[in-house]
Amino acid sequence: MGFSPRSAPSVEIATRIFTLRGLRVLLDTDLAELYGVELKRLNEQVKRNRSRFPVDFVFSIKIKELRHLKSHFATSRWGGRRTPPVAFTEHGAIMAAMVLNSQQAIEMSVYVVRAFVKLRQVLASNADLARKLEALERSVAALDTNTRQQFADVYRAIRALMTSTTTPSRPIGFTAE
Repeated sequence: MGFSPRSAPSVEIATRIFTLRGLRVLLDTDLAELYGVELKRLNEQVKRNRSRFPVDFVFSIKIKELRHLKSHFATSRWGGRRTPPVAFTEHGAIMAAMVLNSQQAIEMSVYVVRAFVKLRQVLASNADLARKLEALERSVAALDTNTRQQFADVYRAIRALMTSTTTPSRPIGFTAE
C-alpha cells in the first residue's frame, strides 16, 4: 500500500505504530514507504548520520522480538529480509525525515508526529478511564457494604418481630374471672 502526503491520515499511520521495549515505534519498512524512499536509502542515511540517531531514536530488533512481531503480521514478503528490521521512535522518525531531505519525507513527518500525538492522547484517555473505573468500583464496593449493613438491620428487625415475647391476650368475649 502506497502513501502520499494527501492520502495519509494520522489514524492510518497510527495503525503501523506499536510498542516495543516500552517505546512506540515504526518499522523501517513502514517509514521508508511513508517517506517515499527505498528501504536501502533510508538505512544508508541512518548509517551515514549515526551520530544523529542515538539508541532512543532508532534500534535494531532482536531475533526474539522479531518472532513476536511476525505473529502480528499475517503475510510476509517472498524471501524475507537478510537483516532484522530497524525500529524508529517518534524522534527517530523526525530525524530520518531531516536526513532524507526529500519533500515527501518532510510532509509525511508531520503526519507521523500527529499519529504519535494521537496515540499519546488515546493512551492518556484510557488511563483516565481506568482511574474513573477504579473509583466507580470502590464506590460500588462501599455501596455494597452499606447495602449489606442495611439488610442486616432489616433482618434483625424481622427476627425481633418474629421472636418477640407476646403477652397472653384475653380471650374474646365475656369471662367470669
